[in-house]
Amino acid sequence: MQRHKCKLKKNDKVKVIAGKDSGKIGKVLKVDRKKQRIMVENINIIKRHQRPSAQNRQGGILETEAMLDWSNVMLMCNKCVKPVRVKMQTLDDGKKVRVCRKCNEQIDA
Repeated sequence: MQRHKCKLKKNDKVKVIAGKDSGKIGKVLKVDRKKQRIMVENINIIKRHQRPSAQNRQGGILETEAMLDWSNVMLMCNKCVKPVRVKMQTLDDGKKVRVCRKCNEQIDA
């Protein structure tokens, strides 16, 4: 199976560019590299019907975030304050960092 490169990390600020929540901005909570999906804070909210249990005595309808495909989001640049494409750049000490393609500003998580 081919492994795709993802330049998104946990705690990154992203903007949704496709789907029912397009235009919204949120923070990445979880990245699943095998399934190419991410979970973003307060984006793609779904309702789960929960039966009462020992942990959840009342049960009822719970609203939680669901995973969405990482191709539907773009990383936000802190300097541009716009969704941008990212390139990898190697520093003098050999460390690789993500860089904004518009303003060449280093993006840190």
